[in-house]
Amino acid sequence: MSIQDIIEGKKQWRAHLARVKALPPDYQIVYKEMQKYLFKVGPIDLLDGPLLPGIVDFFEEGVAGGKGVLELIGKDVAAFCDDLIKDSRTFADVYQESISGESGTAEK
Repeated sequence: MSIQDIIEGKKQWRAHLARVKALPPDYQIVYKEMQKYLFKVGPIDLLDGPLLPGIVDFFEEGVAGGKGVLELIGKDVAAFCDDLIKDSRTFADVYQESISGESGTAEK
């Protein structure tokens, strides 16, 4: 990873945070809770993947439609997040594989 990659990554992250700050306060609170939860249990490619920007896109559409955040995701934030990442490989999966001796790929 070069310095240029790091700088570009920081620019993208700051632009992402600016989009979050443009959301109404209730959306911001829920987004931060989702982000906290996903950083704990989320997929390996959370920062590089489309999940977090996709959530902001979804929230922006909800705001444009005049819906409340809980109308979009329901009252259980963790369950909504779990549905988002149900098919993704998580750090918990990697840990389970390491202690059970399994590998994610076939080795010969």
